[in-house]
Parts: sequence; structure tokens; C-alpha cells
Amino acid sequence: MKTILCIPTLNAANSVSSLFESITKQVYCDFDVKIIDSDSTDGSSLIFNKFGFSAYIIPRSSFNHGSTRQLALDLWSESDIIIFMTQDSILASTEAIKNLLAPFEDEKVGAVCGRQLPHVEASPIAAHARLFNYSAESSIKSKDDIARLGIKAAFISNSFAAYRRTALIAVGGFPSDVILSEDTYVATKMLQAGWNVAYAADAICYHSHNYSMLEEFRRYFDIGVFHGRESWYLELLGKAEGEGKKFVMSEMRYLSKRAPWLIPIAVLRTGFKFVGYKLGQMAPRLPLWLKRQLSMNKGYWKNL
Repeated sequence: MKTILCIPTLNAANSVSSLFESITKQVYCDFDVKIIDSDSTDGSSLIFNKFGFSAYIIPRSSFNHGSTRQLALDLWSESDIIIFMTQDSILASTEAIKNLLAPFEDEKVGAVCGRQLPHVEASPIAAHARLFNYSAESSIKSKDDIARLGIKAAFISNSFAAYRRTALIAVGGFPSDVILSEDTYVATKMLQAGWNVAYAADAICYHSHNYSMLEEFRRYFDIGVFHGRESWYLELLGKAEGEGKKFVMSEMRYLSKRAPWLIPIAVLRTGFKFVGYKLGQMAPRLPLWLKRQLSMNKGYWKNL
């Protein structure tokens, strides 16, 4: 199978070297590295060249989480499998890519999500988020698992995930204009269409964010926008609040053992996330200037 690894980048000079080093050490698999760069101005191209990679440049204003990844699918149409990573991820072993591709031996698997572990500098709050969402056990989910797993049935992250081209094409590819969650959008469409979505716990990368409280608010505002605009998504998978409650309870248990002094801050952050999410769902009733202020992905609103 012809495999492409695509990395969208923006001013990545300070973050991408560790990722590239981990990519060049991969064994037992063959793939080509492709970069779509949003017109970086920090000398990123020097880092790309150092590792022997070149970038396809797009205007920064044209970037969209869905359409830019669809562009990769169109540009490198010879690929059977396309892997996506983000510039702040680092592969954790020399067999991470091999292990991510292994589930595609099952012809019903349309997408595979790798496991993310927190970076060494991750805060306890950021570390828990990764440990909660990324189990140590591999799994394969089908449409039949939606009733049991709800929104987790379609869980996937383009910080480290792979897709079968034929499955992507069958469900219409990546959406052309989403604020985020293009990955779970596609995974949900695949489940709907009868494809399976795999989770490879032995395909590991390091990826986490020490978001501030305001950044967390803005991210959850954007999630609320996505859920509000894509009503079919929650109608099929169920509301997100149930999974949110499980997350909060798990976070309290985790912090009580490792960083109990952070519990008050975590509670406050939970409130910020909830308010942000609800405001995002109300986005159609908010003025455009306010949506731009509340959003993490401000460029999304440029043409609205």
C-alpha cells in the first residue's frame, strides 16, 4: 500500500525538529513525508530542508482543518493510506508508524487512531486528559458500538491518525469548512457507512497542551460551534455531556492522588469549559465580532 504522511505546519521552526527526528527513525514501513505549510515566516523551510523535506505552500488565510487535509488527499492521489500528524507531536518509538498501519490488514478498517501520551513537561491536568482519552488497550469499533460507547465510538485525533483513501472517498472526504473536529466528523461518517474505526494502543506519540484557562474556554467554544452546526453528529452519537461528567470524575480522582492542590483550579476550568461549550452552541445567535473574540480558531470566521 502506498502511504503518505502529511503534516500541516505554521511557523514550526521551534517545534518540528523532534518530530522529524522521530519520523526518520521509523523502521519496517515505507512512506513519503509531505508538508502543507501555511506560509510560515519563521524560517521553517530551513528545518524542512535540513531533514530533506519540502513543503507545499498555501496562503495562511486559506487554512481550514477540513479543507487543508482534503487538499492533501487530492494532491497526493496516488496514496492508498494517508497519515496525519501535527507539528507538535513526536513519535514515541521506531515502530509507531508500522503499528499504526497494522490494523489496515482488516479490509473493513477505514481509519486508525494512535495513542497519545503527555509530553514530559505536561501539567497534571494536561497529563490526565491524555491518559483518560487514550487507553492502553487496542480496539476496533463499528456502528454497532455506538449505542454502548456514544460519542467515544468515533473518537480519533489527527495529531496521529491514518485513513484508508477508499473509505475517505466513500464518505465524501474531509468536510470543506469546519472549525475543528474534521477527524471525528470523518470517523462518524465511516461508522455510519459500515466501516470500522480502529484504535492502535501500540502506535504511540507524545502530544499534549498546557492550555491556559482562557485557551480551554476558547477551545470548548469551538467544540460547541462544531456540535451546533453539525446537529446530525450528536443525533447519531448522543450528547457530549455524559462523557464530560465521566471526564470530570476521573480528573478529580487523578488529581486527588497526584496534585490535590490543583483540584480547585480544575473545578474552575471545568466551569469555563462548560460555559464556552454552551456559548459555542449558541453561536448562530451571537454577533460575528463576539464569535471571533471567543474562538480559538479565529481564522474560521474570516469569511462569515
